[in-house]
Amino acid sequence: MTHRLIGKPIRRNEDARLLTGRALFVDDVQVEGMLHVAFLRSQHAHARLKDVDLTAARRRPGVVGVYGAADLGDYGRPGPLLVPPPPIAGLVFNPCTQVPLAKDKVRHVGEPIAMVVAESRYVAEDALEDITVDTEPLPAVVDLEAALVSGAPLVHDHLPSNVAAHVVQRKGDYERARAQAHAVITRRFRYDRGASAAIENRAVAARWDSRAEELTVWDTTQAPIPIRNGLARLFGLLETQVRVVAPFVGGGFGPKIMMFYPEEVLVPWAALKLGRPVKWTEDRQENFSATTQERGQLHDAEIAVSGDGRILGVRDVFLHDTGAYDPYGLTVPINSQCTLLGPYDIPSYYSEFTAIFTNKTIVTPVRGAGRQHGVFVIERLLDFAARELGLDRVEIRRRNLLRPEQFPHNHEIIFQDSAPLVYDSGNYEPALDEALRIIDYKGFVRDEQPRLRAAGRHVGIGVVCYVEGTGIGPYEGARVTVEPSGRVRVATGVGTQGQGHFTVFAQIVAEVLGVDVEQVHVITGDTREFHWGTGTFASRGAVVAGSACHAAALAVREKVLELASRHLEAAREDLELAGGRVRVRGAPDSAIPLGELALQANPLRGAVRPGTEPGLEATAYFGPDRGSTANGVHALLVEVDPETALVEIKRYVVVHDCGRVINPMLVDGQIHGGVAHGIGNAFYEQLVYDTGGQLLNASFMDYLLPTATDVPHIETAHRETPSPLNPVGAKGVGEAGAIPTGAAFAQAVEDALADHGVEITEIPLSPNRLFELLAQAEQART
Repeated sequence: MTHRLIGKPIRRNEDARLLTGRALFVDDVQVEGMLHVAFLRSQHAHARLKDVDLTAARRRPGVVGVYGAADLGDYGRPGPLLVPPPPIAGLVFNPCTQVPLAKDKVRHVGEPIAMVVAESRYVAEDALEDITVDTEPLPAVVDLEAALVSGAPLVHDHLPSNVAAHVVQRKGDYERARAQAHAVITRRFRYDRGASAAIENRAVAARWDSRAEELTVWDTTQAPIPIRNGLARLFGLLETQVRVVAPFVGGGFGPKIMMFYPEEVLVPWAALKLGRPVKWTEDRQENFSATTQERGQLHDAEIAVSGDGRILGVRDVFLHDTGAYDPYGLTVPINSQCTLLGPYDIPSYYSEFTAIFTNKTIVTPVRGAGRQHGVFVIERLLDFAARELGLDRVEIRRRNLLRPEQFPHNHEIIFQDSAPLVYDSGNYEPALDEALRIIDYKGFVRDEQPRLRAAGRHVGIGVVCYVEGTGIGPYEGARVTVEPSGRVRVATGVGTQGQGHFTVFAQIVAEVLGVDVEQVHVITGDTREFHWGTGTFASRGAVVAGSACHAAALAVREKVLELASRHLEAAREDLELAGGRVRVRGAPDSAIPLGELALQANPLRGAVRPGTEPGLEATAYFGPDRGSTANGVHALLVEVDPETALVEIKRYVVVHDCGRVINPMLVDGQIHGGVAHGIGNAFYEQLVYDTGGQLLNASFMDYLLPTATDVPHIETAHRETPSPLNPVGAKGVGEAGAIPTGAAFAQAVEDALADHGVEITEIPLSPNRLFELLAQAEQART
């Protein structure tokens, strides 16, 4: 009997806790005697700190401690470099990481200068007003091109320029391809900043138990185990003396894996110093300046094509805004560099980027992590090439898609995981065909669009392709235990921020062990429960941690069969697991519950065979040698009002291939959330800085987010090209909805305004910016 659970749309088993208010979030943590923290943050984007006077704040009733950089001693040294750059030949990288509290100089608005610890958050906030800071404002570095001009102000005085990194990667011979091309299309593309805007801001709580000599930290982190390891090193503790708990987290999207935020090291430090529990919860205004942001990039790109639309080569030179520091290395711009190649056969490629320090908030991955930029550049170049060659936008894509027999496909450049960029598997053309069928591309272009245009309506269609590198290493682990009750316990080190890990991991284990999903209890994000792992990022949870769960479950299954074989006096191959029992195939009366076997596996008296392990339990690890490549197609219909520049999305279709689909309902949810995020990035969300580095729209009054009325019904279809790189055959899906949305939106809006001659080379748009582009196009025509 086969117990099939993978591929079933099983409801999320974590939702009952979330919907009834029983889920624990960091701000829910209440410990007797808890103190509360507020931070004094820089109001300048760039300034020298001449003096910080904490005297008055320390005298305020209810204040327990006030600390500046001078109070930290050696603890105030710069944080670690989280992600060293990959071994790319000729790479230049200038690492600059943040100190917990600023000393000598502040480099972006919101950088913490002082910390107040008080009996309540109200007292702590009031005490901030007592602190006097004497600063010498400096010219701010905001514009990417101006940052490179000789004589520009320096963000970091010890460096000769504002260059954080310089990287060149190439394959083939682009100059030769360019010389042979029928046409060369050149454009400048701009992709500006946005915020992750998670529903739950960051929070940290810490308690030092002097009797147990244990530090417990509750943290809204995506990487609890690395946080534990780092705190143990900082405090000179054993790793077993530090427990980090990442409970339910209300959205991560990437910024919550940045290590270490100043607050993550300062709150535990205060708990140790004062001997009392301490908590800090970020407010929304802090979030706009203190939590890392999406990336701004400026691309000068060109594509060389043959007369029939074949891509001969692509050249892309871009500037990347890394913000005031670069603790996350070059993950984001390398993702942009690699993802530009898309699902296409591009024989020659030259890519060069310069990462630049600016006086803005630090940039780290946000859902998509730079992949949006690469997709936007290549998809827009293909649109412009199709227009110049008189080809249909779909046809030029079809002619350049990689074919199934070309996999695994080596793109000959280095990916962010330090391995060559190799696509493991894929079948791209059927996904394109399915998206075209669902949205009725031919019918719309041939019949519906001309009819609506004749009625004076401005409607357009967009169709774009994309890939997503997912499931990177290094590794994750899992422990699977069959309890005497018959329930199965799964522990893994990854944290969860709403992806559905509790359900997906339970499905994987339940299928292997032949139990109901409801009988599997999953624990994530608690370093006391599982000691080794990396974190939740890069669409890797189901791929890497899921594969570890699968391996551990298989090991437990082997123990079950071995023990049951002796108990039932039957050959292992004659046994089957189903319904939480093991039995001889064809003899249902022989069944023995797994819980009873678990009891037998842990005898309290008597002798056991030499080498026998107690219990039905196993721990396993999985680490891929490279990432798996997911892919898909987005298609949408829009209607634009040229008078108001408002855009209404009429239909949105996603065809996605994430390998073997573990739970289609959860995959749909991930795609829906990603598309909503992508629509925000495309038309609503933009962080606007002035020339002094001040963020002008640091609240939801001014920073636009898409609402339920702005996000359309999303139609999804799944294709499955299993990955050969993991036993489950899965590929990641967490970021796929957000990656191509800007490119698809731009194409569709441009198509709707074809009679106005608008060309879109920037994202995000907004009604105001689109109105400006319409006016510019009208002026150019007249």
